[in-house]
Amino acid sequence: MSKYATTDPTTGTVVAKFETLSDEQASASLGAADEAYRAWRITEVGERAAVLHRVADLHRERETELAELMTLEMGKPIAQARGEVKLSASIFRYYATKGRDLLVDEELDIAGSGRALVRTVPIGALVGIMPWNFPYYQVARFVAPNLLLGNTILLKHASNCPQQALAIEALLRDAGSPTGVYQNIFASSDQIAGFIADPRLQGVSLTGSERAGSIVGQLAGKHMKKAVLELGGSDPFLVLRSADVNDAISAAVPGRFGNAGQACTSSKRMIVDATVWDDFLEGFVDAARTWTMGEPSDPATRLGPMSSVDGRDEIAEQVADAVAKGATVHLGGTVPDGDGAYYPATVLSGVTPQMRAYREELFGPVAVLHKVESTDAAIDLANDSAFGLGSAIFTTDDAEAAYVTDRLDVGMVGINTTIKSAPDMPFGGVKTSGIGRELGRFGLDEFANKKLVRTL
Repeated sequence: MSKYATTDPTTGTVVAKFETLSDEQASASLGAADEAYRAWRITEVGERAAVLHRVADLHRERETELAELMTLEMGKPIAQARGEVKLSASIFRYYATKGRDLLVDEELDIAGSGRALVRTVPIGALVGIMPWNFPYYQVARFVAPNLLLGNTILLKHASNCPQQALAIEALLRDAGSPTGVYQNIFASSDQIAGFIADPRLQGVSLTGSERAGSIVGQLAGKHMKKAVLELGGSDPFLVLRSADVNDAISAAVPGRFGNAGQACTSSKRMIVDATVWDDFLEGFVDAARTWTMGEPSDPATRLGPMSSVDGRDEIAEQVADAVAKGATVHLGGTVPDGDGAYYPATVLSGVTPQMRAYREELFGPVAVLHKVESTDAAIDLANDSAFGLGSAIFTTDDAEAAYVTDRLDVGMVGINTTIKSAPDMPFGGVKTSGIGRELGRFGLDEFANKKLVRTL
């Protein structure tokens, strides 16, 4: 039986099932991607950009359809789903518009005679392994730069959003991408492993868990394939003594509870200076209380269900472990009655290293608040994590902001803002949060051959 299925997270009902590829179909897909690369790599960049422009147009034209599929398959509130479709369109538009400039040859200032330049060229067929939590955006940030560059794509989407996977494939097809340039594949884990081992495949990009990243990273290393791994996060949100507390709360609450807390860059750990602790705690809990659960198809809903009952049960177990070991629940913390994968906005404090919630990523609508006595203590606590993706620093002291920025072990820092993705800014982390960068020029370079051309 295929594992690819649409399950309505508001009820737990299986709506549709889709068949996994046979091994013969999987091999044929890789062969088609390899064959298509021969022509796509030498297609003029303006023609490749034109396809991306059309993909961006189709995202906007089909916004309602795409958003409704997202709400159906992973429970994202419809207003947030529409926002994701718009963001995805902007990524395709960025690479379509900036493509020629991003691919211009770089002249080198060399000591010897003659001339040298670096040319940015594609490397071949790639496989992308994408997650369910941002089902269009995560695909866009991998696909757009690589199709512009001239690579071809096999895309294995998450097993619980197959209709969205097919909708993305339809966008690329209807935008005029040639046969084999972009293919959706309902592949098994064994088939993906076979792709990575195959000499026709040149790279793999995965967005997912640390466990999945470790497996894929080992396979890629074994077979000498380039890999980009965007994994988990437990982002710190530092509220320092000079912070504007109201501004911090206004950013922290949606930064934690948007997408039901199912985001790698969600602000999961609020690290608050003792001098502003009482005001922040009271204001944060009051604001979080307004994020009530609702039907995700209702435009007024901000907190829909989590993507699955299994995910909901995992976050509930992490909270229960913390409470059993002495953490304080200020809001939420109880699985509601009824069907579906709902979990309320939850606020904890008093979380210690003996609790799962201290070390593990909380991939759901649960915020952990920590009180600290100094800026250096805030830095130490922020860095006391296996993860190193994003962060936020709230302070009105520029010198303090610079001091903290230089000492955080993360890939991204927001000063008086949370990290929000934009097409022209790099995205990625350090430590177990992954390897490599996506978006902007940096994302374009990950699966590129930076070819030296030396002329005397």
